[in-house]
Amino acid sequence: MPEHQSSKRSVPGNDLLTLDRQMCFALYSASLAMTKLYKPLLSELGLTYPQYLVMLVLWETDGIRVSGLKDRLFLDYGTLTPLVKRLEKQGLLVRQRSPEDERQVIVRLTPQGRNLQQAAARIPERVAGASGCSLSELDGLKTELCALRSRLHSHLESHLEESA
Repeated sequence: MPEHQSSKRSVPGNDLLTLDRQMCFALYSASLAMTKLYKPLLSELGLTYPQYLVMLVLWETDGIRVSGLKDRLFLDYGTLTPLVKRLEKQGLLVRQRSPEDERQVIVRLTPQGRNLQQAAARIPERVAGASGCSLSELDGLKTELCALRSRLHSHLESHLEESA
């Protein structure tokens, strides 16, 4: 009998509690596989996966506030700040106080950070090839995952409002 199958009979109704039926595990394990795929590609650029995400946002919107970066990546400041500081030490970006509001920090690419975009340009194609999916399949999956994320965030926000 395969290792993931048990010889014990399951309690009626508990079939929903098997690992293979869990959407959270499918998402988690797919995310792990995707991160493993990205690791060697990003090491060529000297980036970790979270650093790559920061750089993607900056390549799209240079001169963004840290708060905007936080919102765009769904990260908290405790996670984002060390990422930004490491990228700054690598010479890929600079942090500056906003002249309008000293409390706001703006993140800008350096020329080195801008140039890295060219080297990163072939990564999405390599990832798509490794997935075995067509570009339209990948786009469909991404659209569905973004919709799921949006619904989950809405649910969590309404739950927080009810608790308050």
